[in-house]
Amino acid sequence: MMQSPTTASNPVPRLQQLLDLLDRQAEVHGLAVPQIVYIEKLRVLPLGTFGRTLADFLEQNNLKPFTTGPRRKQLHDGIHVITGYGTDFIGEAEVQAFLLGTKFQLINLMLGLALLRIIYKNQPQQLNWDRLWQAYQRGYHSHLDPDTWQPELLWHLPLADVQALCGLANRQN
Repeated sequence: MMQSPTTASNPVPRLQQLLDLLDRQAEVHGLAVPQIVYIEKLRVLPLGTFGRTLADFLEQNNLKPFTTGPRRKQLHDGIHVITGYGTDFIGEAEVQAFLLGTKFQLINLMLGLALLRIIYKNQPQQLNWDRLWQAYQRGYHSHLDPDTWQPELLWHLPLADVQALCGLANRQN
């Protein structure tokens, strides 16, 4: 099916459709979990804690936390925070590469390929295979299992401590 020019140049509506599909599939397969991230609780934590850093990250990027669906979806922005990857297309692709490195999931491969297509079509100069490979390797060598990770038990810890617990060295570009 052909995309309309508006849809092709603006991937946000398609992203929302994908997120809605992910929620429906999570419900069908019993993978949906109750809300994990409560932004109002994170905002009152001390500066420098993982939870407060997540709240600040969401505010700085004008984002709302994912509050429905599977754990992996709801904790997506926490992955951005512990890895330091941005919210632009290449940063999102780095997150998917990192997650593929931690534990292969078809959804991460599909999202990563979709992001690569968007980057290639709209910003080919931004495509940086070394950064994506480094993100994959970083995930592979981390101690993070995104399916069992419980950041809600770590909100109160300094971000550097959470990164150390996950085996994440400081990000280098």
